[in-house]
Amino acid sequence: MEPQSPNTIAAQDTMGVRQWATVLVLTGLNALDGFDVLSISFASPGIARDWGISQATLGWVLSTELFGMAVGSVLLGSVADRKGRRPIILGCLLAMGAGMYGAAQAFNLQALLLSRLVTGLGIGGMLASINAATAEATNNRWRSLAMALMVIGYPLGGVFGGVVVEHLLASGTWRDVFTAGAAATALFIPIMWWLVPESLAFLQRSQAADVMGLFRPGRAVTTVLMTVAYFAHMTSLYFILKWVPKIVVDLGFAPAAAAGVLRWVNVGGATGGVIFGLLATRVGLKRLTIVTLVGCSAMIVVFGRGSADIAGLTLRAAMAGFFANATMVGLYSLFAKVFPTHMRASGTGFAVGVGRGGAVVAPVIAGYLFQVGCSLQTVATIMAMGSLAAALALWAHTQTEDLDLSYSPNPGL
Repeated sequence: MEPQSPNTIAAQDTMGVRQWATVLVLTGLNALDGFDVLSISFASPGIARDWGISQATLGWVLSTELFGMAVGSVLLGSVADRKGRRPIILGCLLAMGAGMYGAAQAFNLQALLLSRLVTGLGIGGMLASINAATAEATNNRWRSLAMALMVIGYPLGGVFGGVVVEHLLASGTWRDVFTAGAAATALFIPIMWWLVPESLAFLQRSQAADVMGLFRPGRAVTTVLMTVAYFAHMTSLYFILKWVPKIVVDLGFAPAAAAGVLRWVNVGGATGGVIFGLLATRVGLKRLTIVTLVGCSAMIVVFGRGSADIAGLTLRAAMAGFFANATMVGLYSLFAKVFPTHMRASGTGFAVGVGRGGAVVAPVIAGYLFQVGCSLQTVATIMAMGSLAAALALWAHTQTEDLDLSYSPNPGL
């Protein structure tokens, strides 16, 4: 019998304190990503008021870091497969901190857009790297739970960030939101340095990263349809994440209340992620993801009906967040399992990076729809079609559940 590789031993061995600490730090980094992305949503009502920008222009402001995320995911994901997860994550933290600080100091639209672009580049590279790092830090038994924890870190960042922002906006300005983000990002640099080592799977890989391998026979269909699904879902998810605060304010509620609604979107998202993780142990991953996509589309349509009652509006937004983030657990879990070690960050980065195009265009499309006079119900219905299209893409991919989705230490699989 051939001797087992270190990767195989690690995949079958029990997890120790160091591995769980790594998972928790990576979860925290995803929470930081969540806050940094949503910081512009929290700040947008104040920016629009202080600088007198139109809704269409605001849509571009909301989308700038999403463009940076798309570029960062594709470019830095492939670098993480060549140079390692750890150095890319540390570099991304530096970029995110610089971008957040720059946004806090910006005194014109151009400076703000540049700062958000830098922040987005860091976040994009971070997302691709921590997805791979989490999968590789865990054993077979606990990998699904670890992936669920990492993914729900994103909405948790919005939850806790929303609490902080409510206090900041009550006594300060939108600039304080970015200052808080810069400080939190800086805090994570030494934590990451001391607690997260390079993954054993990366160190033991036997093949170099090859992005073109994503389009070889037997993998191209997976790459394309997973990317299409991610892109389409992003158009719906980021309509909610980016426009909820402005919609709530336009409906006559205070900016602090708008931050509270967005916080509950993320509470719903975190809850949906946990429940999805538990259900995924008993229900097929693709099937469950399709169900949550349909649920997300339906709840965005319901949210579009609006409400004169802040509690009713909050509940509808939270349910949309529930299904939207449950879907994210499914998609990221699929990314980590269908791409082998030597292209795990590249595959995730490509799907996330190209798919982030949906996040980029969503706020812009919604902004123009509002500007030409479309009602909230009409805009919400149009934007909800993204998640429905994503469900169709996964349904069309008959190979997804036939693939061996269990983690394999063999990078050639």
